[in-house]
Amino acid sequence: MTKSHFSAQFAISSRRRRSKSALAIAVLAAGLALSGCKSTGGAGAPLQAGALINSTNARGMAEEWGRRYDAAPHDKNVALTYARALRASQRHPEATAVLQKLAATNSQDMEVLGAFGKALADSGRLQEAATVLQGAHTAERPDWSILSAQGSIADQMGDHENAQNYYSAALWIAPGEPSLLSNLGLSYALTKKLPLAEKTLRQAVSHPRADYRVRQNLALVLALQGKFQEAEAAQRADMPPEQAAANVASIRQMIAQSDAWRQIQAPGAATQDQQKAR
Repeated sequence: MTKSHFSAQFAISSRRRRSKSALAIAVLAAGLALSGCKSTGGAGAPLQAGALINSTNARGMAEEWGRRYDAAPHDKNVALTYARALRASQRHPEATAVLQKLAATNSQDMEVLGAFGKALADSGRLQEAATVLQGAHTAERPDWSILSAQGSIADQMGDHENAQNYYSAALWIAPGEPSLLSNLGLSYALTKKLPLAEKTLRQAVSHPRADYRVRQNLALVLALQGKFQEAEAAQRADMPPEQAAANVASIRQMIAQSDAWRQIQAPGAATQDQQKAR
C-alpha cells in the first residue's frame, strides 16, 4: 500500500451517523474488538511490565499492578500495564482515569495515546476516543491495531463506510489478522451485506489464531440469515450443545420481537428456516 493511500485513511471525514436498526443493535451487541491479539498466558505467568493480559489472570494482575502503580504513578510501563489489567477486568472508567493522567505528561507518546484512546472507547466516550487516536500513529508509520480501533469506533457511531476503509487499510499491514477480518465482517453485516459478512467471517475463523469471539460473530451472522443449525455448529466449538442452542434461540427471539427480517433480508431470500421462524 502506498503512503498516499494511508494518508487518505487519516483524512477520513469526521461525519458520523447513528444506526438505530435492529440489525445494528444485534451486531453491535456482539462487540467490535478495539485491538488485535490477546494474550493466552496463564494466571501463573511472571509479572512483567508491558505484559499482555487475558481475562483469566486480569483480576490478580490488576491488584498486583495497582500496588505498583500506587508506589510509582508516573512510571509509564507500570501505568500502561495496570491500565491493561483494568481494561481486561472490565474496569473501564478506572483504566481511562489512569491513562488520562499518564497522557497529560506524555502528550506526544503514541503508545500512551493509543492506550488512552482505546480506553476512552471502552468507556463509551467515542468522539473523544476518535480524536485521541488520530494522534496515536502517523500516515508514515501506521499501526494496524489503531486503525482497527478507529474502525470499531466509526462502526459504533454509524459511519460504516469509513469503518470498512480503516479495516481494509489495517489488513494491508496485517494480512489475514482474524480480529480485523472479524470486525470487517461485522461491519458488512451492519450495512446489510450478510453474504459478504459471512464470507469474511469464515475467512477469519479459518485462521489458527481465531478465538471464540470470532466464531461467535460468525454464528451471529449465520443466525441473522436464518442459518440456525450452522450457527449452533459454530458455537459448539466453544460451548456445550445446549448452551449453543440457547444462544441461537435468543437471537431468533430478538429477531422475531423486533420484526427485523424485513430489514436485513433481500426480498425473496428467506430460507426454509426463516419461514419457520416467523
